[in-house]
Amino acid sequence: MTSGTGNDRDGAQTDEYGPALGAAHRHALEWLDSVPDRPIRPETDADGILARLDRRLPERATTPDAVIDELADAARPGLIALGSPRFYGLVIGGTYPAGMAADWLVSAWDQNTGSRQLTPSTDAVEELAATWLLELMDLPADCGVGFVTGATSANLSALITARDAVLRDRGHDTTRGIQSAPPIRFLAGDSVHASVMLAGRLAGLGAPETVGADDQGRIDVDALSAALAGHSGPTIVALQAGEVHSGAFDDFTAAIDVAHLHGAWVHIDGAFGLWAAASPRLRHLFAGGERADSWATDAHKTLNVPYDCGVVIVRDEAAMTAALGVHAVYLPDVASVADPYDRVPEMSRRARGVPVWATLRSLGRSGVIGLVDGLADAATGLADGFRGIRGLEVLNDVVFTQVCLAAGDDAVTAALGEWLRAEGTVWASSSVWHGRTVVRFAVSNRGTDAEAVRRTVDAVARGAAAVGVRG
Repeated sequence: MTSGTGNDRDGAQTDEYGPALGAAHRHALEWLDSVPDRPIRPETDADGILARLDRRLPERATTPDAVIDELADAARPGLIALGSPRFYGLVIGGTYPAGMAADWLVSAWDQNTGSRQLTPSTDAVEELAATWLLELMDLPADCGVGFVTGATSANLSALITARDAVLRDRGHDTTRGIQSAPPIRFLAGDSVHASVMLAGRLAGLGAPETVGADDQGRIDVDALSAALAGHSGPTIVALQAGEVHSGAFDDFTAAIDVAHLHGAWVHIDGAFGLWAAASPRLRHLFAGGERADSWATDAHKTLNVPYDCGVVIVRDEAAMTAALGVHAVYLPDVASVADPYDRVPEMSRRARGVPVWATLRSLGRSGVIGLVDGLADAATGLADGFRGIRGLEVLNDVVFTQVCLAAGDDAVTAALGEWLRAEGTVWASSSVWHGRTVVRFAVSNRGTDAEAVRRTVDAVARGAAAVGVRG
């Protein structure tokens, strides 16, 4: 016999979820406690993890807490400490406590954040997070904002919006797709990021036509002007806030002047660099960028919220909802107000903007400024320290959060990167820039302070000696 009292039902819920959530909480704290000092590298590979798991599909049920214990114990050796203050690969940030805790609540609440009417709490919190983001970056308050999986999805959402907008301007009915549409010219600098190239392909634009760049990766504005002068059809120009190797920002004022003169839509890929706009000290890097038509960034990079959380921003919200919005008789809506699923490519998604709100509420404006400035200061500290190691050279102008390091010989540089990742104190990516092998340090973690910088420089010095870097 089932009791009809609310307390009994609540108790049943606690009995059902409590043990598993308690086990997850315990394992999570153990992991977080280990991150600052454990070797950053995984101790084994994917095959090693599979060997630790029972690969037979079970015939009978297992208690949820036992499942969590099994998962945590099996996965532990294959986890990489992405949250370490000395992890510099792939532009990955850490996580603030408020953002992580809010993300746990998002999972517990299990709100499909698409409809303003159906899930008003998470939608309202996301709307406020969007308002604060626009205010921090000094972008127009009436922009449309969508929370997506990351910068690739943000770039895709913006380019789909741009595609439809420039076609509508030429009289094309975008409800018919792009099969009979006039060709769209898609332009970018030589250092355009791979995510923009992928997004362009997915949006039907193809890979962008590149028009040149300077030695730091900034778009060649004269070449852009010449390319635009030779084409009168629909055009999209992709600019960049934060080149992946140098951290350089395009000359937005000049590039946008030229692009808008020719009627082009301007999109800025600012996966990590858009956050410079929030800092009074660094905002000059973004000067003129507020005049673009759309922007993309990540909150799981510079803002240090949990994965996955990207942000797409479009000046003309009506164009955004026309391109990305969905309408069906069974979907609840609020007249005259765009729903979350009108600003992103997904109809179903978790409330990604809630951890953004929690992190911004926890930090405040001054905290965000301190975070952004601190990341740039750490990059400068790394560069200064590396320059003091005989035989090593910092190749880029360190203007924001990226540092590219090289020895005189490519093979030795590659060996240094491998040594660092194997030794475990530091994890930095190896790459190729301007034809040279480099070790790239991307500072994105809120914990990368003076001590983390010191330990990093010390590890690089030891690595340089171990692999035979010569002055």
